[in-house]
Amino acid sequence: MIVEHLSLVDFRNYAEAELDLQPGTNLLVGRNGQGKTNLAEAIAYLATLGSHRVTSDAPLVRDGKDAAFVRARLAHGTRTVTLELQVNKQGSNKARVSGNPVRTNELPRYAQAVLFAPEDLQIVRGDPSSRRRFADQLLVQRTPRMASVIADYDRTLRQRTTLLKSARARGMKVEQLTTLEVWDDKLIALGTQIIDARIRLARDLTDPLAAAYAAIAGEDHAPGLAWALSIGGEDPEEDENAREVTAGDIAAQFRAALEAKRAQEIERGLTLVGPHRDDLVLRLRGLPVKGYASHGEGWSIVLSLRLASAELLRQESPGGDPILILDDVFAELDAARRGRLAGVVADYEQVIVTAAVARDIPEALRAGAVRIEAGKILGPLAEHPFEESS
Repeated sequence: MIVEHLSLVDFRNYAEAELDLQPGTNLLVGRNGQGKTNLAEAIAYLATLGSHRVTSDAPLVRDGKDAAFVRARLAHGTRTVTLELQVNKQGSNKARVSGNPVRTNELPRYAQAVLFAPEDLQIVRGDPSSRRRFADQLLVQRTPRMASVIADYDRTLRQRTTLLKSARARGMKVEQLTTLEVWDDKLIALGTQIIDARIRLARDLTDPLAAAYAAIAGEDHAPGLAWALSIGGEDPEEDENAREVTAGDIAAQFRAALEAKRAQEIERGLTLVGPHRDDLVLRLRGLPVKGYASHGEGWSIVLSLRLASAELLRQESPGGDPILILDDVFAELDAARRGRLAGVVADYEQVIVTAAVARDIPEALRAGAVRIEAGKILGPLAEHPFEESS
């Protein structure tokens, strides 16, 4: 899969932008804050329906405007498709595929991209929500219908939690809250699908993760990943040592856990069981990455997660390789890891690399370099010496 052309209107700091991209490597060079990451973000949004930097869409819209527009022409072998997205500051977004209106959650069926950025270090260092977000965006790419399942679960969760807060405020007892069972049924039906999909995702990432880590780090530290599930009776949101759970009958475990926590949920006005409380546990040498891994190991494991994601999508997608986006990554890596990363990504159909300083990029990835400055695409960097990028 290849992005042949990207058009932006009122997206981030771009009033308008037109960018031609080529197969193989595309290098976008510009000082921090000039807009190179915004181009990468726009492409990735079409594939993941989310930004890697913010959790809401409003910051994506240029100041003073109500909506931003992203248009990308994609080549799938000999077939070309045009995706259009209207990102609204308020209200639902709108999408088109080759001129035909579609639901926005249809876009990942046509766009496949994997983006790695410095913010991804939060997958290792951050709270469980960072790891859930990583997993759920990949779930949507892998199975686009999961976008609706996750959205329906979030809506049900909000409604159920509102009921719990109301019961707490009114001093109601467990036996008085009979309507909660209706929301339990909905939460279990939707949550079971998410938990099952996440467990399968962790299983399917295991081998690609090990291969990617060995390629990047140059060593085998036995990387692994598994889910700590709140339906197992402990809360990964509140206990970093919550044990990992092997799922059996997920729905039955989910229902039993809700019943066990019901009095506590009413007392706290919170839904304490479900995929919104789970955590993806990453390990090296059998130890949790969070709290035990060195800085270099942290970078290696999170980069390996993204490369493993790309490999998984590559294996499963009939549309060819996902677009691989490396946003300001090379400056954070030592020379050995830079070289190994360049070798790993070299055979992808299209790689988009952003950098503040072109000489941070291995020479093999400097093809197609373009200079970005103040929300403007200035043209091929070959017209300027690389040293000017510092």
